[in-house]
Amino acid sequence: MDLELTETQEHVRLAARDFATRAIAPKAREIDEKERFPEELIRGLGELGLLAVNVPDDVGGSGAGVVSYGLAMQEIAAACASTAVTMAVTNMVGEVISAFGTPEQRQAYCPKLASAEYLAGAFALSEAGAGSDPGAMRTVARDDGDSWVIDGDKQWISSGSYAGVFVVWARTGDTATLPGTRGVSCFLVEGGTPGLRIGRAEQKMGLRGSNTAALELEACRVPKSALLGKLNGGFKVAMMALDGGRIGISCQALGIARAALEESVRYARDRRAFDRSIGEFQAIQWKLADMKTELDAAHLLAMRAAWLKEEGRPFSREASMAKLFASEAANRIVNHAVQIHGGYGYIREFAAERHLRDARVTTIYEGTSEVQRLVIARSVLSP
Repeated sequence: MDLELTETQEHVRLAARDFATRAIAPKAREIDEKERFPEELIRGLGELGLLAVNVPDDVGGSGAGVVSYGLAMQEIAAACASTAVTMAVTNMVGEVISAFGTPEQRQAYCPKLASAEYLAGAFALSEAGAGSDPGAMRTVARDDGDSWVIDGDKQWISSGSYAGVFVVWARTGDTATLPGTRGVSCFLVEGGTPGLRIGRAEQKMGLRGSNTAALELEACRVPKSALLGKLNGGFKVAMMALDGGRIGISCQALGIARAALEESVRYARDRRAFDRSIGEFQAIQWKLADMKTELDAAHLLAMRAAWLKEEGRPFSREASMAKLFASEAANRIVNHAVQIHGGYGYIREFAAERHLRDARVTTIYEGTSEVQRLVIARSVLSP
């Protein structure tokens, strides 16, 4: 693994940083306070090619690779984690369609996701009783001649109210002969399809500018051509998406943590107590030292996983390790940031408070920390 960035990777990183600094960061507080979906920023990301960083250029993507995507995600998340969520999921949807779709599916959806003609893509895997356990899924898809008819409910769907296309998982196999995840298939459902109803937006602790909604599918009819991948092969699609998504969430957590550290350093230099800056006190210095050390360690884990994926090598364990460490380190870092800011860290005038709320969910979505530990342990214990 070469730690030096290629010309392409550096170009993507700098382009993302410029847009994040110039266009996103000044709006981050307002997006959070008003729970506003940042449509204009998503369109700007599309213009820069950041909604399809690892999607091949023959279907409208940038084709810049997984490392470039991880670097860009860190930059956008450092400015506004809510905007980064929409970017992350849309990239994931484009990648999955590119990897498993037919030529017709790839040409129909990938360019629209990449350009923000579709404001977002969305994954509809989780259900109220099937989050970490997709084998408990109850949504079903019934073969009805030239169509599939989907019935069920989905929960925690990022960008649900704005997505142009949903990747929907449903049970297609008999539970007696194909139990658990063996009888699950994957479908592409366009926004506005009759029978697809979007529920109210959830009111969340953090990531308040990222739309999260429930879905109801009632006699939702899609053509046979909507099947993504093989019949009863949907679990493979989900695992590919989640493995790659864990790299994205690692980098999102890194971006939030980096912003918290940078703001803590500035505050420690400026805030004075007992006739000197608080950064001169060992208690503050040790917090900053721990924050920086954990941040750099998490970055290396995330980049290793991204590099392995880009090289076409196995990366599932490394993605889980990166996601576990980066998300939990980010939560420790933002907690330190609030403590360094003292009372100011607890009010919304300072961004430390927002970073604390935004970082919390990174240990939950795309697989909880507990699930990551299971994945890692099984790999360690396997012969």
